[in-house]
Amino acid sequence: MTRPRRFDLVVFDWDGTLFDSTALIARCIQAAAVDLGLPEPSHERAAYVIGLGLTEALQHAVPELPAERYPELGQRYRHHYLKRQHELTLFPGTLEMLQALKRRNHWLGVATGKSRRGLDDCLATVELKGVFDGTRTADETAGKPHPRMLLELMREFGVEPERTLMIGDTTHDLQLAKNAGTASVGVSFGAHEPESFAALDPLHVAHSTAELADWLARHA
Repeated sequence: MTRPRRFDLVVFDWDGTLFDSTALIARCIQAAAVDLGLPEPSHERAAYVIGLGLTEALQHAVPELPAERYPELGQRYRHHYLKRQHELTLFPGTLEMLQALKRRNHWLGVATGKSRRGLDDCLATVELKGVFDGTRTADETAGKPHPRMLLELMREFGVEPERTLMIGDTTHDLQLAKNAGTASVGVSFGAHEPESFAALDPLHVAHSTAELADWLARHA
């Protein structure tokens, strides 16, 4: 007999959760700072801000920059990222995991700190067409950990918080879930160390995409 679904809506963060982009994003933040003659932030500091909207992320990563220069820093970040974004791929096994969830009739969503243009560029690939039912980006709603992205997705599909699961690689993602009243699952292969997740009460922390797919098959 088929096991009943626990969650109707499963929402994923993008960078560091589905997309293997954490290291490149951190390197592009570092390079942008150097372009402006600033000290290079550490990898840990640059990676920590992944998941936030771009302006907020840059303010955290390079706090010594005068406010009026953050647009310039953002332009340099985009320059470096666009030169190398072709190097990025989904984590191995991600597409198969998403397809398995679709077969079980889950709605699939994305809640990301990326821009709408950046996410749409990723979703334009043939393999991802039609996979996600709803998406939200930081530049069209509120950035994480504000709950608006999840609240809007739940409202779009008529799903209650207790029937919604948020999956992400950062404390920003798990705090987003807590703020929206939903369950969460963390992954340890992205931007934040999994030891930081404990206070946010995720149902599980997966250490690979294969482990995440297995957990979802058994518990979602």
